[in-house]
Amino acid sequence: MAYKKIPLKQRPLDIALVVFFVINFFLVTYMIDIEQLVITDPGNFKYPVWPPKWMVDLVHWYGRNFDPVLMARPAWWRATIWIDSLFFGPFYLVATYAFIKGKNWIRFGAIIWASVMITNVTIILFEEINGQYATPELGRVLMANAAWLIFPAIVLYRMWRSVHPFSKEE
Repeated sequence: MAYKKIPLKQRPLDIALVVFFVINFFLVTYMIDIEQLVITDPGNFKYPVWPPKWMVDLVHWYGRNFDPVLMARPAWWRATIWIDSLFFGPFYLVATYAFIKGKNWIRFGAIIWASVMITNVTIILFEEINGQYATPELGRVLMANAAWLIFPAIVLYRMWRSVHPFSKEE
């Protein structure tokens, strides 16, 4: 059976995924999340070289006002940030390339990423709802985290359906 690659411009869902991956690589993983690794105690720190001061201040403002676990930074939380920095960040870079070029080899890695992301976010949201550091702003925090459940679900849907997710039969 022969397959013909579908151009990216004809895959609007994949364009949205590429935008998601790029935002996560540049903004979330290596600015927002990395702040939580370089500043272990947000109550007593010196501004690091990276991320920029304005980003540190934004993360701390959000944490103080909406997300207590972000400021508490328990060990399990930092573990999810390390997973993000060491594994998800590189994945976003590779996935951006693969989704743009329509490379089927990303399928297995994308399924793993989506599964782990959904698992991590579910654990984080359980803390946000019922944990020691439960948020006083549940609706806001759920909305702020929704993309990390929705986009992995879309990736699972896209990648699970076919071993040739970027092609159609000729």
